[in-house]
Amino acid sequence: MKAVFIEQYGGPEVLKYGDWPDPVAAPGEVVIDVVAASVNGADWKVRVGQHKQPKFPFVLGRDFSGVISAVGDGVSDLAVGDAVFGVCDAGHEGAYAEKIAVRGATVARKPDGLSHVDAAALALTGLTAMSAIEDTLKLQAGETILIQGGAGGVASFAIQLAKHIGALSSRRRV
Repeated sequence: MKAVFIEQYGGPEVLKYGDWPDPVAAPGEVVIDVVAASVNGADWKVRVGQHKQPKFPFVLGRDFSGVISAVGDGVSDLAVGDAVFGVCDAGHEGAYAEKIAVRGATVARKPDGLSHVDAAALALTGLTAMSAIEDTLKLQAGETILIQGGAGGVASFAIQLAKHIGALSSRRRV
């Protein structure tokens, strides 16, 4: 298969495109034929060395959407042919490839009305918003929250999630 990988940290010039071994589903994993992968801030931070990886070379990319092509032992809720999307565990990049092996627990079925491109774009930003709103802030219905940068990826999801929870927004007309 083909993949985008790096053999050293640096700028865009360190990106390489070439052959890479096909992944195999270990117990608890699925192999996904990648249809779309997103590009986000975590990716360039890994490339320049801000998020150190254990060894070179490695494939970049955190968010993906695609179709399951193999299922490892112990995965019972997913099947070959399922359209899914997800985000790689931190420190385990690999979405910039034709195929990726990931833990089955880290993927979700892609809604039929959502394209693979849109699904790949929402994984990390959506997860970050959920973590901030639900896990860190523990936002409750009736509380008021200010979310800055609402046009950005994380903030746009955070606004929708806060509204879903029933949080109040403070609007001031000028």
